[in-house]
Amino acid sequence: MSVQVVAAKMAEVELKDVSAGKALPAESPVTPTSEDKTLARNEPQKEAGSSAAAATSPTAEPSAKAGEGNRGLLTPSAAKMPQASALKHSDPQQNGGDAFVNRDGTVAEAPRMKKIQFADQKQEFNKRPSKIGRRSLSRSISQSSTDSYSSAASYTDSSDDETSPRDKQQKNSKGNGDFCIKNIKQADFGRREIEIAEQEMPALMALRKRAQGEKPLAGAKVVGCTHITAQTAVLMETLSALGAQCRWAACNIYSTQNEVAAALAEGGFSVFAWKGESEDDFWWCIDRCVNVEGWQPNMILDDGGDLTHWIYKKYPNMFKKIKGIVEESVTGVHRLYQLSKAGKLCVPAMNVNDSVTKQKFDNLYCCRESILDGLKRTTDVMFGGKQVVVCGYGEVGKGCCAALKAMGSIVYVTEIDPICALQACMDGFRLVKLNEVIRQVDIVITCTGNKNVVVREHLDRMKNGCIVCNMGHSNTEIDVASLRTPELTWERVRSQVDHIIWPDAKRIVLLAEGRLLNLSCSTVPTFVLSITATTQALALIELYNAPEGRYKQDVYLLPKKMDEYVASLHLPTFDAHLTELTDEQAKYLGLNKNGPFKPNYYRY
Repeated sequence: MSVQVVAAKMAEVELKDVSAGKALPAESPVTPTSEDKTLARNEPQKEAGSSAAAATSPTAEPSAKAGEGNRGLLTPSAAKMPQASALKHSDPQQNGGDAFVNRDGTVAEAPRMKKIQFADQKQEFNKRPSKIGRRSLSRSISQSSTDSYSSAASYTDSSDDETSPRDKQQKNSKGNGDFCIKNIKQADFGRREIEIAEQEMPALMALRKRAQGEKPLAGAKVVGCTHITAQTAVLMETLSALGAQCRWAACNIYSTQNEVAAALAEGGFSVFAWKGESEDDFWWCIDRCVNVEGWQPNMILDDGGDLTHWIYKKYPNMFKKIKGIVEESVTGVHRLYQLSKAGKLCVPAMNVNDSVTKQKFDNLYCCRESILDGLKRTTDVMFGGKQVVVCGYGEVGKGCCAALKAMGSIVYVTEIDPICALQACMDGFRLVKLNEVIRQVDIVITCTGNKNVVVREHLDRMKNGCIVCNMGHSNTEIDVASLRTPELTWERVRSQVDHIIWPDAKRIVLLAEGRLLNLSCSTVPTFVLSITATTQALALIELYNAPEGRYKQDVYLLPKKMDEYVASLHLPTFDAHLTELTDEQAKYLGLNKNGPFKPNYYRY
């Protein structure tokens, strides 16, 4: 059945339903604008002729006289209903064109409706965005096809110019310029981000409130190298409230939230970081944190070991005044144990990564949620039915596998540790070698903390469109350097998404150039980071206030009692109520009623 016939029947039904004695609301009077007149002059002759014929028809109803009754209503005789022939000739691309039938069957042209003018809209659009917005728009369009080789600069946020932050002279509202960030003008936005994060970090806020009076970190000079996010900002401001002075750099060139760095700089913190640093910028920022006249750090808070490595390499004499190191990553802890084994660790170090509250919550639960977020934001991939191989079944790998399995993916696991491998099997995952599945999988995720887990041989054998990413701290797990060869083409398709194209047109999708996916390409759950940040703060307090001789030049785990304290600070969020031991029960178990409740060798 044709559209015209359907429209005619619909119009006929509507005409029958109209009661003779009811007035129908009419279109609101429209005063022709200059724009409408211009459109009328430009209409095709046929359309103009039809309109003229309808307007001069001897049977057409006269228009309502000025001042008679309510101009928003028409009398029954002037009610207009659509007619099939009018619907047939309407043109949605032109300004109106529809005609309405009167009660006596005559046809009159409907009032012209003002249409969106795309040319004007484009002009208005160009008027509204700032220079920043226009640059971002043009860059996103041009980079989709013109970038032939990836670079760190491609990952930077849009700004009012392309000048490196190192070449700018910036000062906050108080005249302080001891920082280097992207744009101090973003401070207000960053402050709102920090305030939002505070709502999801109850333990840090409680710690700030409880310990603020006694200032347990009074005199502490903390130099930090972590991801600079809103959650880190809450930690830094908590340390400051507890009496510490802080200088900070970023441990990842892509994870810094520029607006948060601006808010910290405005608040008086010495922050040296921006999203999209080059490798040279990265080390320059760390050096600016450490090498400052009249300021000597006495505590180190590190994530990945780069800050500790830099001080050992460039300023070894600083360790004479440093009381301790707090390290939170697998990679950094591994470096510390290497130094300890070689007898080169000259200060006590706290292994926060292997504390229960860090490993079981941040590594497992955080990655379980953020792996999906990072992949979705960058690739829009659908997980159902996809074949995924996760390299490593530690706490990070367990979280990634659980999330992907829940979304319907077919998950394979590679592992070197037979205990972790057995856990993977018992959890329902197929344990394989990477070579066995590399040709068929759709997604490859590394989370081992090792190097060269995925090498050029694997990359050459991957299927077209395979997504490759890393959930470990360091960027050594995927051999990205082997892809920077003349025969391969790099194409930037999105921020932190590169297509690497082989001569036969096969391509793989590389995320964040092999760096940490979740913090480089998305965000992580604030509540889980509250647990980690509180653990870091307590570790700093413990090492800074420990009497001389309690900790030797070795690597230590956070005391069990502190782990339990961190967990207890987060329980009120869930309205959770702990059961208390009776005296008889405590005696039977040989425990103190207030803990610790598990021995150090207990495996949670």
